[in-house]
Amino acid sequence: MPQTPHVEKHFTASEAVRDIVIGMSDGLTVPFALAAGLSGAVEATGIIITAGLAEIAAGAIAMGLGGYLAARTDAEHFTSERAREERETQEMPETEAAEVADIMRSYGLNDEMTLAVVKAISGDRRRWVDFMMRFELGLEEPDPRRASRSALTIALSYIAGGLVPLAPYFFFGSVHYALIGSVIVTLLALLVFGYIKGRFTTARPMRSAWQTVVVGGLAATAAFVIAKLIG
Repeated sequence: MPQTPHVEKHFTASEAVRDIVIGMSDGLTVPFALAAGLSGAVEATGIIITAGLAEIAAGAIAMGLGGYLAARTDAEHFTSERAREERETQEMPETEAAEVADIMRSYGLNDEMTLAVVKAISGDRRRWVDFMMRFELGLEEPDPRRASRSALTIALSYIAGGLVPLAPYFFFGSVHYALIGSVIVTLLALLVFGYIKGRFTTARPMRSAWQTVVVGGLAATAAFVIAKLIG
């Protein structure tokens, strides 16, 4: 009887999703809090739009640069650790072989099987170093294009998120009505964004959705109250 082939479906774009989450979450909350805070202090939508656009531009650059530097740091860390492992397999092969054996025993292999695996791995220095990087240090070689891609993804996500709370200020002349519209569209966007994020990262997307709404709402409320008290 023919059987349907087993096909495993795993999510493999975690780095891209992480960058989108970082950019979009800050993009939705920071300009939202700024616009809400200014709405409590000024009566001109033009000022709020100008300040909001300036913040979005500065935030996108800062967040993108942060993502770039973080990715570059990961790549440099991997390179330095690989160089160290290459040096250790040359200068102290017995110690490194013993570390391979310990890793194999932790997976339940007996001494005979462990010895065979250690001999096979240590017979190829590149494969040996690859093994130590992955199983001893838990490091995967980063994509060389990761830094620039991360910076662009975070920056664009920040811009996309930041324009959401500002959008009503373009259409309403009254700060009061623009603020109400900003609250509604931003909370809806946070809800949808939190749910989608939860679908990729957790088993409880609705919990993720409400947590995202609460965090964004608290940030905007705090900014609005502080601006009102100061004003």
